[in-house]
Amino acid sequence: MLRPDSQDAPLFGEDDEKIGLRKSRIRHPVASFFHLFFRTSAILVYLLCDIFSSRFIACMVTIILLLSCDFWTVKNVSGRLLVGLRWWNQVDDDGKNHWVFESKKAERVNTTSSAESRIFWLGLVVCPIFWILFVFSTIFSLKIKWLAVVTMGLVLQWANLYGYVRCKMGGESNLRNMAKNYLGIQIFKQAMKKTERP
Repeated sequence: MLRPDSQDAPLFGEDDEKIGLRKSRIRHPVASFFHLFFRTSAILVYLLCDIFSSRFIACMVTIILLLSCDFWTVKNVSGRLLVGLRWWNQVDDDGKNHWVFESKKAERVNTTSSAESRIFWLGLVVCPIFWILFVFSTIFSLKIKWLAVVTMGLVLQWANLYGYVRCKMGGESNLRNMAKNYLGIQIFKQAMKKTERP
């Protein structure tokens, strides 16, 4: 389904897919592996850095390289292959930036594997939570030298999460409408509960 701010373009590998494949099978094991590998490796290096090395610069460079590889892999490979979503920034002839959020066509949506989709969204949502915790732990433990590293981890992982949520849910106006509808339903439910009581 196309969004107002998206384009209809064939996705990476879309022509090669067969619709009749089983949904629970992992069809892209390499993409699934690297989707989680770089994310968890950056977290593990951050947690175990003091144990294996006392050199801050070596640890920082390793973490930032892993986070950069993760950002590129998720944005350019695993999002397309595992869930059929992609996003990017396009600059027009006038020099204006346009963000493009794209999802597979409706008739192709059933080609994505449910197992791969779970792997993708679980990795995409859980890892930024760890970086949020790391930001607060560095502030409260006064390890200020690590604050730039954990902030970089949070920003890179949050950018991919935001981009893919926009792809999945639609443009910004659709997200606002969903939030308004949810709040409206909650207010309506509360009002109905109050009127049911004698």
